[in-house]
Amino acid sequence: MTDLTVLGDSAGALTAEPATGTEMIFAEVLADLLHVEQVPADSHFFTDLGADSLVMAHFCARVRKRPDLPSVSMRDIYRNPTLRSLAAGLAPAEPAAPAPPAPSAPSAADGRVGAAEMPTVVLAKLAAPAEAAPAEAAAPVRTREYIVCGALQLLFFLGYAWVAALVGARAYGWISAGSGLRDVYLRSVLFGGAGFTVVCTIPILAKWLLIGRWKPRQIRVWSLAYVRFWIVRTLVRSNPLVFLTTGSPLYVLYLRALGARIGPGTVIFSHNVPVCTDLLTIGADSVIRKDAFFGCYRAHKGWIQTGPVTLGRKVFVGEKSVLDINTSMGEVTQLGHASSLHSGQRVPVGERWHGSPAQRTDLNYLRVTSEGRRGTLRRFRFSAITLSYVFFLYLPLAEGGTFLLLTAVPAFGKVVDPNAGALTSGKLYTNALALSFVAVFGLLLAGLIVVATVPRLLNLFIKPCTVYPLYGFRDRIHRAVARITGVKFFTHLFGDSSFIVYYLRWIGYDLCEVEQTGSNFGTEVGHESPYLSTIGSGTMVADGLSLMNTDVSSTSFRVSPVSIGGHNFLGNNIAYPPGGRTGENCLLATKVMIPLDGKIREGVGLLGSPPFEIPRSVERDSRFDHLGTGDELRRRLRAKNWYNLRTMGVFLLGRWLHIFLVTALVLAAFDAYGGYGQLEMAALLALSILITPVYFVLVERGMRGFRRLEPKYCSIYDPYFWRHERLWKVPGEAYLKMFDGTPFKNLVWRGLGVKVGKRVFDDGCYLTERTLTTIGDDVMLNAGSKVQCHSQEDGTFKSDRTTIGSGGTIGVGAMVHYGVTVGDHSVLAPDSFLMKGEEIPPHARWGGNPAREM
Repeated sequence: MTDLTVLGDSAGALTAEPATGTEMIFAEVLADLLHVEQVPADSHFFTDLGADSLVMAHFCARVRKRPDLPSVSMRDIYRNPTLRSLAAGLAPAEPAAPAPPAPSAPSAADGRVGAAEMPTVVLAKLAAPAEAAPAEAAAPVRTREYIVCGALQLLFFLGYAWVAALVGARAYGWISAGSGLRDVYLRSVLFGGAGFTVVCTIPILAKWLLIGRWKPRQIRVWSLAYVRFWIVRTLVRSNPLVFLTTGSPLYVLYLRALGARIGPGTVIFSHNVPVCTDLLTIGADSVIRKDAFFGCYRAHKGWIQTGPVTLGRKVFVGEKSVLDINTSMGEVTQLGHASSLHSGQRVPVGERWHGSPAQRTDLNYLRVTSEGRRGTLRRFRFSAITLSYVFFLYLPLAEGGTFLLLTAVPAFGKVVDPNAGALTSGKLYTNALALSFVAVFGLLLAGLIVVATVPRLLNLFIKPCTVYPLYGFRDRIHRAVARITGVKFFTHLFGDSSFIVYYLRWIGYDLCEVEQTGSNFGTEVGHESPYLSTIGSGTMVADGLSLMNTDVSSTSFRVSPVSIGGHNFLGNNIAYPPGGRTGENCLLATKVMIPLDGKIREGVGLLGSPPFEIPRSVERDSRFDHLGTGDELRRRLRAKNWYNLRTMGVFLLGRWLHIFLVTALVLAAFDAYGGYGQLEMAALLALSILITPVYFVLVERGMRGFRRLEPKYCSIYDPYFWRHERLWKVPGEAYLKMFDGTPFKNLVWRGLGVKVGKRVFDDGCYLTERTLTTIGDDVMLNAGSKVQCHSQEDGTFKSDRTTIGSGGTIGVGAMVHYGVTVGDHSVLAPDSFLMKGEEIPPHARWGGNPAREM
């Protein structure tokens, strides 16, 4: 390679210009990746050279391996899109004249100074993430402990199943002995209320008996101390009170009973329940939006590390945000949506921060003011009515509903005839088929009618852009609308097909003039009011979109329209708030923070948190554009629709067969009731749960033809993509959560085709392409993390292998893209987005969105 490898092309003339040594080496690396002889120094990477983000990620990885070159990240590439500007931007700055020593400043946390009065060095220290845990050495992990831990967890599960079966059988026997419907109902209320109270109290008692008070410490994974941690974590998060009362004062009372210090007026909407509650402190009148993580623990290099999360008075934590251990926010502070505080970060009093890791901003994320008083009487009334629904409606239906049904419809009594309940009886399977058919297809039809009618009637009581008090009548109406229209079963059924647009319109979305692609929306689409959700013509959404129609404070809420422009492409896991400043023809990358200030972005791409502009598209992604127009589109779309229709049939058939198997085991367990048959009953009920992973493993492997996936680059109208798309829809995924934190999760992953090493700790990670993922020994996968070995930009599908090396740690809420290699013993910080093609060297620490070396 000669010195002419780096050329200037200003004014349209290709002339040799002096090049720095850094430019020349950059050019050699990039020319080798692009398979060309020369790379002009002033040519744009994307528009002139036709490179894409994957190519430039490989370029960054190669540059970082050169000790004679500065470290380059994808953020640097987008900010400096030519070799000359990149070299200049990374050049070391001349040392500044020494500044006079600044006087010592009081802490910002005590509110005595404002940020403008603080020395720059103080602000820098506050903004810089720091690891609070003094020990970075990995915990010793022993295979014997790993096995013993799994055995103890299995015994705990079987014991809990036996007690539940015994109590449930006694309850049914006592309720069914009632004379008349009134007596049956009263018995159901009495036993259901008592049982619900006991079930809700057990996690609290277990926490205080097994743990006492949580303190900052390190627990070795798979040790006996970890077994106690896991039991408490499992009970605390599976408490039915969590699912029924999130966002209500009852939820706050539950956390207080577990040891959390939470001030009056605080509202918590997140379903991610904190576990180490004694380490959680939240001041009065604070708001935590849904999907936020603040568990007060994390898995790190073989340890469970616990640490405090401290929030002051009137704090706001945005949607899809992560608070790591050892973080704090002062009074009257805000953390924006899609943001995170890394361990050691502290937000000073009165400041607003956003980004991952968070940095200071002037944006106001609290868009509705707190009006009036806290409304103590209103909160009490809301809680009392909620408990009334539980005790007098939900529980009687659950406890006595079966008997009431058998009494009202005697023909159903034959279904649970004890003389026909043995596993060897053919009548049992006939009855199970009938019940499962009604449960799946009957509820499907009834559900479609309900989600289209009941919420529309309830929505008449809600006026857009009107501020209402929390915990009032309209608040309950709004929550009912969001809950009924947010049933995930239907988006899973219709998503990734042409039929999803009809379903979204059915429940109230405004989709303008639809330009059908067959993949307009994925299987995960969420909202808070479908009647105020507008998505422009020609827009495609990959998956995980959350439309945030509600602005909320500690006392009030307001439902507002959310509108996404036309001809956009939205990646995965995006929270889109009201007033988002994006317009037509935008690329909103995975995990991007939607801007709420500045001009309306059009014809550009946005990446990162906080977001910055990137090219809307590159030449490589337009290779299949000819398949998206004209007769060719109509022909391929017709074929895709028929394939997706068959996939929906397979989805329903698979769910029906699964419900049938579970129903058959439950009926057999009912037949075993009485005497020593209680043990058999408990075993059959446990088997009805454990059969779920086996069933879905066989379903997924059968759909792949028992073959492994291969990396692919194709159009969404290629039949290969349709087969791949089917793998996202048909196999279940909710069942995986019950194995979080146990060795059995690794067995399930291996059954699904993942190359999993020894003693991997998985606290709630999700792998989209199992057979393209490799995980080394002793890897720590934190809650809410995700490894996604594909992307789907506009009409182009790309997939590749991803490898996480031994001893690595993937932080809470972090996402790893395709074509990625994470080196041994490396750490990816919480809420990070590791982009496609990146390579993290061994023993490195990366973080941020997009991730870079920290």
